[in-house]
Amino acid sequence: MKIAIAAFFLLSATCGLAQKTVSFADSIRKAYHIPEINYAVVDANSTLEIAALGRHSIALPDTATLNDRFHIGSNTKAMTAFIIAKYVEKGKLKWTTKFFEVFPEWKKKSKPAYAAITLQDLLSHKAGILPFQGENDPVIPAFKGTNPQKRKQFGAFVLTLDPVKMDENTPFIYSNASYTLATLMLEKVTAKSWEQLVDEELNKQLKLNVQLSWPENQKHKDTWGHSFENGKLQPVPSTFDYHLDYTEPAGDINMRLTDYVKFIQLNLQGLSGQKNYLAPTTYQFIHKGIKNYSLGWYNIYENGNELSTHSGTVGTYYTIAHIDRLKNKAYLIFTNSFSPDTQQGVRLLMRKLKENYGH
Repeated sequence: MKIAIAAFFLLSATCGLAQKTVSFADSIRKAYHIPEINYAVVDANSTLEIAALGRHSIALPDTATLNDRFHIGSNTKAMTAFIIAKYVEKGKLKWTTKFFEVFPEWKKKSKPAYAAITLQDLLSHKAGILPFQGENDPVIPAFKGTNPQKRKQFGAFVLTLDPVKMDENTPFIYSNASYTLATLMLEKVTAKSWEQLVDEELNKQLKLNVQLSWPENQKHKDTWGHSFENGKLQPVPSTFDYHLDYTEPAGDINMRLTDYVKFIQLNLQGLSGQKNYLAPTTYQFIHKGIKNYSLGWYNIYENGNELSTHSGTVGTYYTIAHIDRLKNKAYLIFTNSFSPDTQQGVRLLMRKLKENYGH
């Protein structure tokens, strides 16, 4: 009887906390002009709180739901590294495999400084590859063919460019192109495209219902991304013509928060020693095997905490994930806008979620 009473009070306290958080989150959404927010707090095996607030677009009356899809931008990197890790476990690659062991024919035309770069160098941004984040990028030739063919041409082009130098003050160079090169290694040894591998591993095996590019909002009621132009948010239709300059494996997945929760829980389980899609030792290496930035995750140690964090945007959505590795909890926020206001609102909500659940 005492156990039942204790459970009842715990449930009541949790429900009350969630109601207060929802109210706070919606006030943040309104104050910082964010059309829609989906957020969740989870541990390895359960969802402590989850909510969907707002509207699909500033121009639509559609109400937010947990079925809504969001473009996750650079949070795609963790999923690409996750798939690559599976094929490392299968023996198709090693973390220490050198790029030119897989593409020896490219070495002659590439800069000598790249001669020894490895798979883990590429995934941890330690290969000195130019960022290719849209600002001050070199002019990219108009490559032709399928997506995998264009990525291959892009990869060969990138390796003809001078590397960025790293030092003690710059221990890594965050690079979208680096993830293209890592993906080329995977495509070569599997004889499958990144798109095929995403479908096979994330959708068919793990049932994560991942899609590529922006959420479809013309044929279905779903989220519209919002860019920030001339001081205002502008809804962006899914038919808007954009591309990521051949760096799709670094940032071009969309999905529901509920499915992203499943992905994060696989990581939490692995970090706590459980075997699932990957072995526990692999999860340890992915998250904290390399200083500063490991494989798809920032590896952070501060104030006695251990965190794996990442955010993602292509200028129209903004998503963020914080994994507390010591407390085995994760805090996830998806929004369908990107602006200084969006970033500040998300910071405040993340702080509140950690205040409420970080004990």
